[in-house]
Amino acid sequence: MKSIRDTAREKMTGYCRVCPICNGKNCASGVPGMGGLGTGEAFRANGEALADIRLNMRLIHDITEPDTRTELFGTSLDFPLLAAPIGGVSYNMGGAIPEAAYIHAIVDGCRKEGLIGCTGDGVPPEISQCGFEAVKAAEGLAIPFIKPWEDKELFEKLDKALACNPMAIGMDIDAAGLITLRLQGRPVSPKSISKLREVRKHIQRPFILKGIMTPDQAELAMDAGADAIVVSNHGGRVLDMTPGTADVLPEIVETVGGKIRVLVDGGIRSGVDILKMLALGADAVLIGRPFSIAACGGESEGVCTYIRQLRTELKQAMVMTGCASIADVDESILY
Repeated sequence: MKSIRDTAREKMTGYCRVCPICNGKNCASGVPGMGGLGTGEAFRANGEALADIRLNMRLIHDITEPDTRTELFGTSLDFPLLAAPIGGVSYNMGGAIPEAAYIHAIVDGCRKEGLIGCTGDGVPPEISQCGFEAVKAAEGLAIPFIKPWEDKELFEKLDKALACNPMAIGMDIDAAGLITLRLQGRPVSPKSISKLREVRKHIQRPFILKGIMTPDQAELAMDAGADAIVVSNHGGRVLDMTPGTADVLPEIVETVGGKIRVLVDGGIRSGVDILKMLALGADAVLIGRPFSIAACGGESEGVCTYIRQLRTELKQAMVMTGCASIADVDESILY
């Protein structure tokens, strides 16, 4: 990973410092860029919430090769990880690599390693179009996320996503607060339950709603027909001073009660972090910025290398906490 990170640092100069730990503490890029909004506290809160969690070490057992496999909407995952939907290479990453090369690296690298990549949306149209092409190339084994546009653009893009025959479609409803879209005068907005129900009926396949940070919003997402939610503050890029996702996840999981799948992102940087989020109740996690660094620094092979590192770290952490499979991971491993 060192050479991949060194290359990314060179290509992303002025937009990302590729710090040893991506936690927002040394991030001066802001938004646009790879940083957090305003004071950056919401970005930092994600990492701090995870860093405060400790694990119980248990080594009197015979587990040497834990089973990391899981599934999402009938699709097998080598371990419970997805690459988060990120687009806008020219706007937020200084054009480190072309948009098409970037999203192809994410989706292709994930597919090679038995995972699922998500594609992003935004301005210019190239962002979503490159994403749709990557989903097609992956034969639908990827998840396009559409932003909460006004009706005409929203349903046009949903139809384009459906034409790719994806395993699921997501909406990052938290993108309603993106300053990058406001700066370009593009109409995005929160959505009512009735509008979300209309979206779910229109797509007729699993619907993921990203940007849930409270139990009551999780209940509304279920009422709206979401098949999964992503507990997310959009990497601290849409609202300053939100809590870290690891802090709010357990109560949301309890509220959902297993009725829909609960995913989470925010500050997850290692296999140990993945294990912590699973122990807090998540079914799977999403990682954003580090995948961008891997893609910019090594394209598809960079993404594969990063995934292999995470897989090794997760397996080691499972052995060290006495977890034979993902099903065995629960709050008992938390100190």
